[in-house]
Amino acid sequence: MKVVNEECPTITRIYNIGKSSRGLKIYAMEISDNPGEHETGEPEFRYTAGLHGNEVLGRELLLLLMQFLCKEYQDGNPRVRSLVTETRIHLVPSLNPDGYELAREAGSELGNWALGHWTEEGYDLFENFPDLASPLWAAEERKLVPHRFPSHHIPVPQHYLEEDATVAVETRAVMAWMEKNPFVLGANLQGGEKLVSYPFDAARPPSETPAAPRPPDDYEDDNPEVHETPDHAIFRWLAISYASAHLTMTETFRGGCHTQDVTDSMGIVQGAKWRPRAGSMNDFSYLHTNCLELSVYLGCDKFPHESELQQEWENNKESLLTFMEQVHRGIKGLVTDQQGEPIANATIVVGGIKHNVKTASGGDYWRILNPGEYRVSARAEGYNPSVKTCSVFYDIGATQCNFVLSRSNWKRIREIMAMNGNRPIRRIVPGRPMTPRERLWLRQRLRHRMRLRQQMRLRRLNATTTAHGPTAPPAPTTALPGPFSSTTYAPWSQEPPTAGTWEMETETEVVTELVTETEAWEVGTGTEQPFTTAETYTHSSPAPGRLQLPPASLARTTATPPRRLPRRPAAAVHPPGWAWARTHGPGPRDPAVPPRPGEEDAAQVPGTAARPGRSRSPGQGPHGAGPSPLHAVLLHE
Repeated sequence: MKVVNEECPTITRIYNIGKSSRGLKIYAMEISDNPGEHETGEPEFRYTAGLHGNEVLGRELLLLLMQFLCKEYQDGNPRVRSLVTETRIHLVPSLNPDGYELAREAGSELGNWALGHWTEEGYDLFENFPDLASPLWAAEERKLVPHRFPSHHIPVPQHYLEEDATVAVETRAVMAWMEKNPFVLGANLQGGEKLVSYPFDAARPPSETPAAPRPPDDYEDDNPEVHETPDHAIFRWLAISYASAHLTMTETFRGGCHTQDVTDSMGIVQGAKWRPRAGSMNDFSYLHTNCLELSVYLGCDKFPHESELQQEWENNKESLLTFMEQVHRGIKGLVTDQQGEPIANATIVVGGIKHNVKTASGGDYWRILNPGEYRVSARAEGYNPSVKTCSVFYDIGATQCNFVLSRSNWKRIREIMAMNGNRPIRRIVPGRPMTPRERLWLRQRLRHRMRLRQQMRLRRLNATTTAHGPTAPPAPTTALPGPFSSTTYAPWSQEPPTAGTWEMETETEVVTELVTETEAWEVGTGTEQPFTTAETYTHSSPAPGRLQLPPASLARTTATPPRRLPRRPAAAVHPPGWAWARTHGPGPRDPAVPPRPGEEDAAQVPGTAARPGRSRSPGQGPHGAGPSPLHAVLLHE
């Protein structure tokens, strides 16, 4: 690595991503036209090897790839120059340097399948990452995705970040490296088999809620325990791009290294079908970052002899270059606001694929997609979403798809919802039929308000009676010509008592209350109808030494149509501006209303009044038993 850096200092940079258990540095090489910095709009790619220390073929291939890129760039190879100029490439030859040192001491002839496979602490690095697939599937079973549990960029569990967690030092270093750089595509090189494996590596347990059976594809067997990723077709494309360019990987007629061919003669397989395991590096990279990660198994011999390296390089050279070029397939772009400032952590949503990516710190993004037309939207907190239609073609080269987002008032909405206890604000849509539960809730609320108003009226009446002081004792009872009732009206045909028997002076106080309510009146649609109630209360107290009358009953009349009847104009019930009231003495008659039979005679008798709609004898009171001081009349406001 130092030799390559000395030969090509302008396009290479050596750095380390952390240390191993024994303190050995994990070195990486960056190859780019501007090494050391992330260029806006330039995707980042990675190759890693040496997850298992005794699988050294991947390590040697990456060292040869560094030399090849450096030499061809200096020689002016257009393909290599395009890769170096438009891509930021990261190569890590050995992620498990402790295991490699053990395997190197034994050598190719004396080494075995276990020596150096694990780390110094006994961890298998490929399976030592957080298992994010299991909680995702559990949340899907409970219908929590995506509202309460994300389907992408799933956070690392808290127990995994604790100091005493069963996590290798190398694993923590790789995770921090993944989060620091916005990788788009990557592959880890392993050994012991010859195929390309893609996520998911974890097998999904049988669902408790049976779903509709999915017809199997012509290239796959029906296995209900295997769960495909939302980017299943894209992963297959990427896997085939490497396997098809390999010289011998698709020659599966010889069979596998240990069993029969498991790739259906294509050289690719889903990890959960072949070797299910939870917490793999591929699953973690897919569910926690934007990077699509695959595993490339280079051959049956984990530690080949030095004489075989040249042939292995020829077998994999084209595959390594072709797979790197796939990072430029799909769409890319920049997400900014209306002032041109980049928006970091904006979400890019592709219609039909339930897996999103996020923008980098510079507002740029990359999304690997197969050829086709997609409906893409960009969303960010505090901004209105933007939607575009983007097309992806077969030629190498990502389609530019930029977004400009405008600010929204979501910040103020969140403040209002926080004041409401983060509960949904009830919104009544005019014209929408009310549900039975809403109608019952509204009726209960109106009844409660009616009881409160009744209590308020009683308190007002009691306060008015107390203000007048104690009343004089009632005079001796005088026999009335007819029966008298303080609560019911006598028949109108009954002869009223003479006016001479009722001689008294009263003091009258009138209290009027206007209440506007909204009540659900169900006439087909159940829309809410406002109505106004005019309530007038008259308290009369007799003068000292006069006759004490029975208390008048309180009446309430509303100018609203009767319920559960076809709606009629308001004039059909009461003319506009009319209200029932109680007042002392006779009231004036509206000259616009013609008198009815019996009203003309009553108008000639002093102290009497007639109500439209029914006749009454002269001098008859409202209770039908004498001239009461409370006469109900219809007044025009």
